[in-house]
Amino acid sequence: MLNVAAYHFFAVDDPTELARTLREAATAAALKGTVLVAPEGLNLFLAGEEPLLRKFMKMLAGLPGVEGLQAKYSHSRRAPFGRLRVKVKPEIISFRRPQATPLATGERAPVVNPPTLARWLGQGGRDDQGRPVVLLDTRNAQEVEYGTFAGALTLPITRFTELPAALEPHREALRDATVVSFCTGGIRCEKAALWMRQDGMDNVLQLDGGILGYFEQVGGLGYDGRCFVFDERVALDPALRPLTD
Repeated sequence: MLNVAAYHFFAVDDPTELARTLREAATAAALKGTVLVAPEGLNLFLAGEEPLLRKFMKMLAGLPGVEGLQAKYSHSRRAPFGRLRVKVKPEIISFRRPQATPLATGERAPVVNPPTLARWLGQGGRDDQGRPVVLLDTRNAQEVEYGTFAGALTLPITRFTELPAALEPHREALRDATVVSFCTGGIRCEKAALWMRQDGMDNVLQLDGGILGYFEQVGGLGYDGRCFVFDERVALDPALRPLTD
């Protein structure tokens, strides 16, 4: 089975209609997993037979506005989802900060790609200007238990909406660092980085593609443990192998 995690910010004029289109296509391909559609874009986790899932993703990438869709792939012996769920939501990940989206700002927060971050970690946790790099984990405490970057700043949160309050005590200590916001696949660290920059922290970057993108491109350099995923695989190691299959 092929698994895919993908999200994309784009203006969706009719989320209900887009959800209907994707439900029909995913059902026809016998895919299982979750698709979330909102006015700000879509977020999906799906699994199925590789040719059928590839065909679905090609169709999806051809829809208006979905150019540039980021997708992370991995394999498992069986589909780690029990059924297909397609839902319309106010946000593709709940944060409740309406301006924390590229649709509101007109552009993404600045990114660091996985090879560059790996190089920074390999040169003692310093960026190319010699500033210390602080990795900020935007995931919740349950996810962090399975693994995170060595020395990362983790926050005692149970949901993403709690991040702004939990970050407040650390802001002064982060002032002179290059802060790299990271998460599972990129969506939370993208929203977090946008909000932080809007809130006066102009030294924040996002890890492009999140932990899964990092594993896919450079492996586990600087990462301790596995990455929690929201399905029956539980967590993936840096070679994208499931904890439970």
